[in-house]
Amino acid sequence: MKKNISLALALLLSWGVFAQEKETLAEIETSLGTMVVKLYNDTPRHRDNFIRLAKEGHYDGTLFYRVIKEFMIQGGSSDSRNARPGQVLGYGKEVTIPAEFRPGHYHKKGALAAPRQPDNMNMDKDSDISQFYIVQGKKYTATELENYIKSINVPIKRKIQEKYYYPKKPLLDSLRAAHNVPEFKKVAGKVKEQINAEWKANTEKIEMSEQMRRDYVNYGGCPHLDGEYTVFGEVIAGFEVIDKIASLPTDKHDRPLTDVRITKVTILDE
Repeated sequence: MKKNISLALALLLSWGVFAQEKETLAEIETSLGTMVVKLYNDTPRHRDNFIRLAKEGHYDGTLFYRVIKEFMIQGGSSDSRNARPGQVLGYGKEVTIPAEFRPGHYHKKGALAAPRQPDNMNMDKDSDISQFYIVQGKKYTATELENYIKSINVPIKRKIQEKYYYPKKPLLDSLRAAHNVPEFKKVAGKVKEQINAEWKANTEKIEMSEQMRRDYVNYGGCPHLDGEYTVFGEVIAGFEVIDKIASLPTDKHDRPLTDVRITKVTILDE
């Protein structure tokens, strides 16, 4: 497997010479195999922070301490180094960095992202300074994905429609009863414009490109995390390691019964 990763990495590095803006690659060596991730340039705070911590050796010897099959594997917390068996982990240092949400980065399989405190403690969705997770997720059928999108978008659209339609409903009803078609169209058109404008500006709705849909159907992921946690990179080699770690038996706190250690994180192409 190491040979295959090295070959893939060599090809990626050679391609990087011709890329307009080369992305930093990092190798994550674990007790169950090696993954290579690329760090996105348009999430510079998270990229630079990950690079800094890797070079300082912060991740070396820490654990993947939270593992949930068909969801994600999480590690990088300083309290996981030399942890006792059964010890509850992942409290970190309560230091954060600002979120960097980008429309083109989403929770497909292999996405590298930053965990955070819940909204009631963290309204700005700031990321933990050192912990990270890698998505395994699950594959969706096209129908399942469409139903998921509708489950989020339909209630949002209905609420917006009610906001603008119901105040005008008595007037529209009276215009309809009076057969005043020109005025009815004018008022109804204004309502429609207001609904469309607020729908367009809404940031809670789900908008999926064709590429996102293909990834969630063909490879899997966790679309419900999109827009909630910063995705700052992705696995490009070693996907089988994600599956190995995610398949491990865990305790009631989702910690693997057999420790999965991060032996070293190396920045490769600087």
